[in-house]
Amino acid sequence: MNFLQRYPKAAKLAKANFLVAFIALLLGGLFGFIQALHRTDVFRGFFDSSEYYTLLTGHGVLLALVFTTFFIMGLFVWGVTRSLEREPENMAYTWSWYWLMVVGLTMTSVAILGGLVPGSSIRAAVLYTFYPPLQAHPLFYIGLALVIVGTWMAGADWFRSYLKWRKDHPSERIPILTFMTLFTMLMWYVCTIGVAIEVVGLLIPWSLGWVTEIEPLLPRTLFWYFGHAVVYFWLLPAYYVWYAILPKLSGGRLFSDSMTRVVFIIFLILSTPVGYHHQYADPGISTAFKFYAMATTLLLLLPSMITFFTVIASMEHGARQRGGTGRLAWIKKLPWDSPAFVGCALAGVMFAAGGFSGMINASMNINLLIHNTIWVPGHFHLTVGTAVALTFMAVTYWLLPQLTGRKLKDKTLALIQPYAWFLGMTLMSNAMHRAGLAGVPRRTSEPQYTQFDFEPVFGTMAEMQWQIAIGGTILTISLLLFLWVVARTWLAGEKSDRPVDDHIPEPLSGPEHTPAVLDNIKLWVAIAVALVLLAYSFPLWEMVADGVFEPGFLPRPS
Repeated sequence: MNFLQRYPKAAKLAKANFLVAFIALLLGGLFGFIQALHRTDVFRGFFDSSEYYTLLTGHGVLLALVFTTFFIMGLFVWGVTRSLEREPENMAYTWSWYWLMVVGLTMTSVAILGGLVPGSSIRAAVLYTFYPPLQAHPLFYIGLALVIVGTWMAGADWFRSYLKWRKDHPSERIPILTFMTLFTMLMWYVCTIGVAIEVVGLLIPWSLGWVTEIEPLLPRTLFWYFGHAVVYFWLLPAYYVWYAILPKLSGGRLFSDSMTRVVFIIFLILSTPVGYHHQYADPGISTAFKFYAMATTLLLLLPSMITFFTVIASMEHGARQRGGTGRLAWIKKLPWDSPAFVGCALAGVMFAAGGFSGMINASMNINLLIHNTIWVPGHFHLTVGTAVALTFMAVTYWLLPQLTGRKLKDKTLALIQPYAWFLGMTLMSNAMHRAGLAGVPRRTSEPQYTQFDFEPVFGTMAEMQWQIAIGGTILTISLLLFLWVVARTWLAGEKSDRPVDDHIPEPLSGPEHTPAVLDNIKLWVAIAVALVLLAYSFPLWEMVADGVFEPGFLPRPS
């Protein structure tokens, strides 16, 4: 029996989440395409420059927050249900968090798209980093708050399933898919406390006119308390796929269960204290706390390196099972004709490149060279825009047949799609990084200045502009190919009792070799909370003591 036949309720819920995610992906992707043409001055006929920031907000929010979050919810529904072998405990509750998220998303989208309606008083051109002084319509903030509450309820749903399962399996290790889900959601709970306080306690009252002034540093700090950790909320589900599914797609087995658990624990305890590295240029925060953030950020290279080793080892094992030999020649035996494998593998390559540029962002002194330049979006188009997004698209080619009971349609187009995404992102992100080194700013529709010429390290500004425009066009074509294959499979795929080989083999080194302390959830949560308090309690106290609603007096850091 396939997943749909065994767990029809969970399959329906996962598909509902994926549907919202893919609609957001389409809209956000088209907004990005328009921006690429507009900003590079290749074509400016879609909108005026004054509307650029509405599109930029839509692009960031719909892709970075909506597409990712709804896809993650669908992925985790599949993973928890499959690994615990049980449907959600109470479908009325389960559907309530889904619909709460949809209502919140609708409110936020109305606020953003209202900016494109002439004469509308509903606007939200506040970018993805929605802290003051930019102000949005209350619908924007209230909608985001509902989405976050919905995700909290979803996490509670999975913890409830786990606790029910635990009663029946008191001595068993937490199944690896559920372990990764629970630790991702624990990290999410910790990091969303900041944005919840910012949105509910400051931005909603401010947007409603209940207060007229806000100390700007406080909401900015609360946002970045959340704003970098959210990257790991997007990234950990990609790790989830690389650890649990990519070895199977390679024809092999996961190399180590214990290393998988260690990586997720490290992300839980280190993800949130790193937020200050987005505020290196901000006054009012002690250099000592910024240094602490730099140190914890660089420590996060450790789980990335563990992942690099574990996933490569798992892929090599798969290739050797398929007849691969030699030190590197085994790579040729990997299934390069499988869209799901190709997308995940290329996403991993891009993530490695994004990791190198991320080290520049994390370093206190070097960061100042690229601060607020187009280098920064170039970096997160490698990480979120490819490592995460391409992994999600690729694994859809393997998950969707399980959820619909239909075989994948148009496999040739599905195989072209990840290669096209890789090519388009290579062109666009390469140009963005080089333009950032030349000092080209981000967050503007008009990056040109009169009587001033940028001086690229190599190449020309015109060449980089064309790379961005061409890369953005190829990415849009790839996106449409993906959605075409998804729609065709969902609606017209051949029905089958086994539309895809969904067996996931046991790890080479399984849970029997994994120390029991790694499953001690309370211990790791306590350490995570202690590190957050160490990083944030004193600086936040200084900001609050200075006056929450009295701007103009920056705290004097010790």
